[in-house]
Amino acid sequence: MDIAVLDKQTLTCEGDVDFSPIEKLGNVRWLRIGSEEDIIRGARGCTAVLCNKILITRRVLESLPEVKYVGVFATGYNNVDLKAARELGVTVTNVPGYSGAAVAQHVMALILHFYSKADVYDRAVRAGEWEAQDCFSYFPYPMHEVCGKTLGIFGFGDIGKRVAKAAAALDMKVLVHTRTLPENCPYELVGKKELFSRSDVLTLHCPLTEQTEKLINKDTLALMKSGAILINTARGGLVDEDALYDALTGGRIRAAALDVLGQEPPRANRLIGLDNCVITPHVAWAPAETRNRLVSLAAKNLTAYMCGMPINTI
Repeated sequence: MDIAVLDKQTLTCEGDVDFSPIEKLGNVRWLRIGSEEDIIRGARGCTAVLCNKILITRRVLESLPEVKYVGVFATGYNNVDLKAARELGVTVTNVPGYSGAAVAQHVMALILHFYSKADVYDRAVRAGEWEAQDCFSYFPYPMHEVCGKTLGIFGFGDIGKRVAKAAAALDMKVLVHTRTLPENCPYELVGKKELFSRSDVLTLHCPLTEQTEKLINKDTLALMKSGAILINTARGGLVDEDALYDALTGGRIRAAALDVLGQEPPRANRLIGLDNCVITPHVAWAPAETRNRLVSLAAKNLTAYMCGMPINTI
């Protein structure tokens, strides 16, 4: 089988990912894609296409009639035209659950950034502030316990559950809002408005759909506490960035931490540089162990398809 891998560069850093599980499955073409034309030209004749964030449009699929399988190196799959794929008989798979532990870890790191301020105190020590004191302890920058604070979780899939478990271990009160009510949920289930109004920290763990696009907007931000913190490690499109900028600069909410933006990489984004907005470059999913797991699971998806028993189909 001829296999086109479109954006290997998004999966590896200095060779820290083992791609042999995919290489064993056929003749692999490693492509670096910049346009639809690059995909059409580079993947011509291939039966399978594997991609991370490259757009697989109707035009691409119609121009590559030999392609019968698209495997996404991700849980999200909004980069693939699913309607076109179904009409053209193309199987599409994703990799659910591979990054839950990593993303939950990143969420907790972002929360603790605001409450413990380890980075602030590290800079203070480097600047000589501590050595200039006559007391053993130096704490001019206010810190607070997360214990007893309320964490609101919007979306309760694998990542949401892991975040809830981690937060509960630190004695945070956990509120959950989800479309599908889970059985025997140990956390308080609340409506959307109540989640926004009661949370000290609100973290988003839902897919980007027509219903959730710009979930965070002027109206929902107005529901939040003035001291609230927003965390988004899901999809940039969940947030109206102009409304968030106004809320952060106007004191409507305390702070935000974003691992995803509406445009990636960003171009002239006003949120970058705000003292109360931490931005990481879409890395919550990206520890080395996670990326190796992702490639291995994507290879298992393709293997199952080749055996006539596809799994994780969309």
